[in-house]
Amino acid sequence: MEMSCKDGKQPIMDNGKYVRYTPEQVEALERLYHDCPKPSSIRRQQLIRECPILSNIEPKQIKVWFQNRRCREKQRKEASRLQAVNRKLSAMNKLLMEENDRLQKQVSQLVYENGYFRQHTHNTPLATKDTSCESVVTSGQHHLTPQHPPRDASPAGLLSIAEETLTEFLSKATGTAVEWVQMPGMKPGPDSSGIVAISHGCAGVGARACGLVGLEPTRVAEILKDRPSWFRDCRAVDVLNVLPTANGGTIELLYMQLYAPTTLAPGRDFWLLRYTSVLEDGSLVVCERSLKNTQNGPSMPPVQHFVRAEMLPSGYLVRPCEGGGSIIHIVDHMDLEPWSVPEVLRPLYESSTVLAQKTTMVALRQLRQIAQEASQSNVTNWGRRPAALRALSQRLSRGFNEALNGFSDEGWSMIGNDGMDDVTILVNSSPDKLMGSNLSFTNGFPAVSSAVLCAKASMLLQNVPPAILLRFLREHRSEWADNNIDAYAAAAVKVGPFSLQGSRVGSFGGQVILPLAHTIEHEEFLEVIKLEGVGHSPEDPIMPRDVFLLQLCCGMDENAVGTCAELIFAPIDATFADDAPLLPSGFRIIPLDSGKEASSPNRTLDLAAALEVGPAGNRASSDHSANSGCTRSVMTIAFEFAFESHMQEHVASMTRQYIRSIISSVQRVALALSPHLGSQAGLRSPLGTPEAQTLARWICQSYRSYLGVELLKSNGEGSESILKTLWHHSDAIMCCSLKALPIFTFANQAGLDMLETTLVALQDITLEKIFDDHGRKTLCSEFSQIMQQGFTCLQGGICLSSMGRPVSYERAVAWKVLNEEENAHCICFMFINWSFV
Repeated sequence: MEMSCKDGKQPIMDNGKYVRYTPEQVEALERLYHDCPKPSSIRRQQLIRECPILSNIEPKQIKVWFQNRRCREKQRKEASRLQAVNRKLSAMNKLLMEENDRLQKQVSQLVYENGYFRQHTHNTPLATKDTSCESVVTSGQHHLTPQHPPRDASPAGLLSIAEETLTEFLSKATGTAVEWVQMPGMKPGPDSSGIVAISHGCAGVGARACGLVGLEPTRVAEILKDRPSWFRDCRAVDVLNVLPTANGGTIELLYMQLYAPTTLAPGRDFWLLRYTSVLEDGSLVVCERSLKNTQNGPSMPPVQHFVRAEMLPSGYLVRPCEGGGSIIHIVDHMDLEPWSVPEVLRPLYESSTVLAQKTTMVALRQLRQIAQEASQSNVTNWGRRPAALRALSQRLSRGFNEALNGFSDEGWSMIGNDGMDDVTILVNSSPDKLMGSNLSFTNGFPAVSSAVLCAKASMLLQNVPPAILLRFLREHRSEWADNNIDAYAAAAVKVGPFSLQGSRVGSFGGQVILPLAHTIEHEEFLEVIKLEGVGHSPEDPIMPRDVFLLQLCCGMDENAVGTCAELIFAPIDATFADDAPLLPSGFRIIPLDSGKEASSPNRTLDLAAALEVGPAGNRASSDHSANSGCTRSVMTIAFEFAFESHMQEHVASMTRQYIRSIISSVQRVALALSPHLGSQAGLRSPLGTPEAQTLARWICQSYRSYLGVELLKSNGEGSESILKTLWHHSDAIMCCSLKALPIFTFANQAGLDMLETTLVALQDITLEKIFDDHGRKTLCSEFSQIMQQGFTCLQGGICLSSMGRPVSYERAVAWKVLNEEENAHCICFMFINWSFV
């Protein structure tokens, strides 16, 4: 028992007596605590021997002191956490009150306008309106806009434009200038991404986000103004002129370029004015708008390969928050000139939801990610700072965009095709592209590659959600990739030992996935892929070697509306340095329909069998087909390879055929995943297979036999009804094989969600991989009881999903599943009240 003491000494009760520690003893114990907060009994004995000042203290007293010290530390952290939560709730309450005031003003304005128009309609006959001089929009044609006199672009004129931009931006951020509606798929209120809304009934596309971030206003503005660091579609932002203002603000003239997301559309560029100022209440404002139709000042002529888009008044309002942090309002409002792209792609340029997903929410997420990194350990289990891992992700994405767009000012040039225009081949021989892309082999001889080739293509997909297709491409690389091509791509990087320090979270058909990092909402994963025995060493061409890829995976959440799904990877060398040379390749799948998908992320249930047997034997799910609307998406593929200049024709031919084979494989996979095409071919639901129904019956019978209670509420006696009820059970239920290394063989919907996998990929996950060391030891000690007694109950704990995310569960039950002959068939686990940590 411990008592507080004003003089800092620690009284401990031992056999009814209190012993007070001297300040020197407390200081020594504190030093030891920081070195080892939870010493073992042997370590405590050693501490007493090593510190003479503690020699008169019993080991039991030392043990109690450390227990109390850990308890105080835990209480301190919890108090700090609660204070932070309280500050956040106070700030969010203020934000919601302001939002409520804005909505009340908007309601009042709408009520007034409604009454006015009613009265006007009753008192005035309908007039015929001549629209011959107004703006007209026709399919495939440019907007005919009314002519306005040129604006003055002198310093005084730019200040006038800046003040006007500030007023219009604030009216959008906190006023009623734009009608904002809740973004589809977002929970109302302050969820994890803040309050996100999209524009309704106004020109162009618009999105607005409000949230709380744990950064000071000046730091927030600094991050957001550096747009290329967080907006991966941004190719460059050039500041061409800076003008100080009398009120301490700055006016900047910017030229910004955005990458095109596919090969089917040109990039966008903007000629912008950016105004940074501080309001009277101390809020920091950064607002922007396009400069057009100006005179008496600088201008930006049209640039080849880009379409000039317009940014309507947009920006960031950042207010300091009591107790630290900032409340931020973000507004993005643009006219992306959809007339300039094929009609099938226009939803990408006319959707405010897409703008919110690609730009507005990304900005807010970047701020929250940086704030979280600042409050946590600076080094990950791979020995790298989070900022360095984010930089690697940025380099992968940027390199993929560069290859996809192939701008001539970066050294790309197109070479002739083979009579078909389905695959575009570009070559880049510039020194900047080659610098570092293949430095040398470990024997010191320089690599002979002198150029980089990129093959790219785009294809339209029907009725397959991007998240499902991307997950399959990630987990079943062997279905589309060629090991020989992977080995060829890896030959441009160094050969040597590779230290795998991460936790192995999955093994899918010869590839091992090891996580590096993920964003706070898990929209994005950075991982290392080990392809075992694929490549060959230049010193010993006969000896196979492993190939390693750095891989970026994002957009796997099927419930997110308008999310682009990407799988981008690049061979990495043995050093895996932060500045390791990268030649990114991969896939980008962009949904063209703004409606929310209603299908399940686990439709790859029996895809392996479908791919082997063909359409007639496919058992893909048809349960979801009735609920899924017709969905369209565009997939863009780009692959880069380093090559020797004299091998250009050979490499181009090889790459062209490889891209065509990938397209064929993707089409085959998409056909198997599609619920509509599958149902037309007479496919059966995987939940209706006799094997699954039999297993469900065995699971329930064994549970009742060993635990004496029913697992399921009775909804019917048929096997199909039992399987359906088991599949939709709220707790995670999963079975594993009775082997030396148990692997999972079945899981219900909750189990697949908990493991973040599919039924096909489930069979690549071993039981031991989802438990930590403590969980594995507990399981080993209880396994014999399961086999003898038939069941066991496990205390709550932590396990890992296939993505490496920690999952907590309140308790778990494991029981032996018996078949018809009363022989052990498998072990079944049920994780009760699980949730992601």
